[in-house]
Amino acid sequence: MKKKGWIFILLLVTIGITSCSYSPNSGETATDTASILKQVQTGIQGVDIKFVTDYPPTNIYDTTEFLAIAEVWNLGTYDLAPGACFLELTGYDKNIMKGIYSRKNCISSGNLEGKKSYNLKGSFNQIEFKSSSIALPTGVNLYEPNLNLIACYEYQNTASPLVCVENSLYQVASQQKSCTVKDVSLSGQGGPVGVSYVNVEMAGSKAIFEITIKNFGTGRVISPLTSLSNCPNTLEYSDFDKVGYSVTLSGGSLISCKPKDGYVRLVNNVGKIICSFNIGNTQSYETPLMIDLDYNYMQSLRKTVKIVKTPGYD
Repeated sequence: MKKKGWIFILLLVTIGITSCSYSPNSGETATDTASILKQVQTGIQGVDIKFVTDYPPTNIYDTTEFLAIAEVWNLGTYDLAPGACFLELTGYDKNIMKGIYSRKNCISSGNLEGKKSYNLKGSFNQIEFKSSSIALPTGVNLYEPNLNLIACYEYQNTASPLVCVENSLYQVASQQKSCTVKDVSLSGQGGPVGVSYVNVEMAGSKAIFEITIKNFGTGRVISPLTSLSNCPNTLEYSDFDKVGYSVTLSGGSLISCKPKDGYVRLVNNVGKIICSFNIGNTQSYETPLMIDLDYNYMQSLRKTVKIVKTPGYD
């Protein structure tokens, strides 16, 4: 009996230990979670567009209904609300391919969510462009328009590189420092525009950061001040290559950022921001430099279709 009693007590202790170590995330560790969150905050894609296979088909007769189905994926980190993304189909003669409603909202209902820890692929929607009336001019047996599908959308993403700061007046041996002041290289941060490099300098109690902004994507950056209703048809030169920004440093008070208006102009897809912070009398420590970017973006996709005159049909 005593032996059975000890076995029962041991069983209870084992159950108690198991209960205390139970994780609601099915055994997911902090390391696993950190790895997933890192995947969410990486990448250089925002909205990706493509035609569904055979919609439109490469070859169709003029008596056939024209149907193009665009698939719109949000592969970045920013959730798109209705009105934040538009598709426009161009490149065809509206007198030949009649009745196509060429401009549509990318989002039919709800939000088009970006990547999340529970969904690393992002989300998508399908948009249709349809014409039930194709009229080839007399004497024209073949019409080959280069269809151009253009996406215009707003986007935001954040870079948060860890930087080492210290009051450079402290005369401390390198072995006694918790970190070393150095520049930081970065790749994408969950959007087509991001931070590629941060140059770090210390001048007494002042931390100075030269931040390089880059268009990592294949599309064109548009100012966030520009209405998407103007894209792509009524855009002007001044609407292009401008990114809104905000920079903060935990533990530091902002002295100034340049450009002063909070918008950086990209030249050959690259722009520079210079921000300085007062960090006070402190020894070295690491902290995230938060860089928020705000912009509109335009990209396109092309496909050639052949519309053939139906034999014997007039």
